[in-house]
Amino acid sequence: MLTPIAYGLAVVLNLFVLFIGARFLLSPRPAAAGYGVPAKENGDAAYLTIKGLRDFVYGVLGLALLIFVGARAEAWFMLVVALLPLGDTLIVLRHGGSKAVAFGIHFATAVVLLISAALLFAV
Repeated sequence: MLTPIAYGLAVVLNLFVLFIGARFLLSPRPAAAGYGVPAKENGDAAYLTIKGLRDFVYGVLGLALLIFVGARAEAWFMLVVALLPLGDTLIVLRHGGSKAVAFGIHFATAVVLLISAALLFAV
């Protein structure tokens, strides 16, 4: 029973990160607003592209680890990748974003990643 939940959550999280990356690549300004720190109108294009590429690649890497290496490697990946939304929480707070976005999106994502890692380690 635990195995389908652990794998299912990992797949959903990786696909969600792929989506976020694609959104930053295709619609960077609305994606930045959703992130919690709106982009400046005449700047930030390179950084938004970097964010999109980073997230897209992390989603692909997570799926590749799950498919080709297995649950234990994916668990370590989820554990390490949880540092990113923790950092995102601090970035949003430091740059004037709302606490609701910082904690309700980014910090909550870190918690879900840690839960996913725990489930995958238990498989």
